[in-house]
Order: sequence, then structure tokens, then C-alpha cells
Amino acid sequence: SVLALNGKIRKAGEKMFASNGNKTDFASALQSCEKAGGTIAAPKSEEENKAIMDIVKQHNQYAYLGIRMGEISGQFKYLNGMALNYVNWHKHEPNGKGKEKCVEMYTDGTWNDKKCNMNRLTICKF
Repeated sequence: SVLALNGKIRKAGEKMFASNGNKTDFASALQSCEKAGGTIAAPKSEEENKAIMDIVKQHNQYAYLGIRMGEISGQFKYLNGMALNYVNWHKHEPNGKGKEKCVEMYTDGTWNDKKCNMNRLTICKF
């Protein structure tokens, strides 16, 4: 099943962000983004964060970001292992004490660490 975009694309610089409106766990979201030739959206700037937030707001659903906890507990990284160069944590987050290894975006654009098996909106980056 190809990602049906239906005018739901947001651009930020050279990157495009899109959602198929599906809610899945982190592994399934990653798989569907990769099948479509992209990866899970991970904001690297305020502009990108806003583009992703626009999609989150449009669907009124929290979405997983392409950020995971690294080997060192409490240290979050991009999926390629690079350190985060931009963060927008919600107040008092991350607070999962190593048990919440994925990151979701709230409808206000702030981030929360979350378990990876919840159903969240899939947003891909191309």
C-alpha cells in the first residue's frame, strides 16, 4: 500500500513531510515510511518542527518522531545514531527513566518520551 498523500504534504527547506493518516506502533510506522522511500519525520530545526506539528494538528493525533533512546539511558538520538541538534521537549520531559524509548509529538509541537508500542500517527520525511 503506497502512501496516499491527498494534499497533506508540508515542506520545510529541502525536506517534505507527509502522513497517510494511519496510526501504528513505532516499528510499523518506520516500516511504512521506508517502503514509501522515506523515514519517520524527525525535526532538525524549528521550521521542520512546525511543518510536522501542522500535520499533527491537522489529524489531531500525536505522532511518533524519528528519535530513539541510544545505548546510554536517557540520551535520545536520531535514528542514524547522530546526536540531536534541535529539541523541543514538553515541560518536565523526557521523564521515562529509560523505560520510554520512543518520542512522540503533542499537538502543540512539544515532545514527550513514550513507549514504542502505542498507536501514533505516521508522519514520514522525504
